[in-house]
Amino acid sequence: MLDRLDEDTIINQWIEASADTPFDMECPVRGVLDKISDKWSMLLVMTLATGPRRFNQLKRDVPDISQKMLTQTLRDLQRDGMVSRQVFDTKPPSVEYRLTPMGQSIIVPFGHLIRWANANHPDIDVARAEYDGAGA
Repeated sequence: MLDRLDEDTIINQWIEASADTPFDMECPVRGVLDKISDKWSMLLVMTLATGPRRFNQLKRDVPDISQKMLTQTLRDLQRDGMVSRQVFDTKPPSVEYRLTPMGQSIIVPFGHLIRWANANHPDIDVARAEYDGAGA
């Protein structure tokens, strides 16, 4: 996990960045975080981290995503420059998706978040059970 110096640095950077317009709906960072932090984007980026995939392979690798959501998420990631799409001139045409250098740059930060989630999910489960049991 982060040591105290890193945590303080990150908090101070957040404070400095949001000093003029705290929680501004037009903040560009919010727009980026909204896109990359949804569960489908993270799952697809981490799936593509192991190498390029065709659409149907992504659908098999992430079986609980609908075809519509897979298509939309891939388009969003492509629009944001995280994923590239290559069409092959075959019969029928085939399409392959891969991470761009920008998409590859998010793998390590996602890895930290995944490690944190793995380490803390038992405590989160306990907290949820306590909260639910309290009738809140």
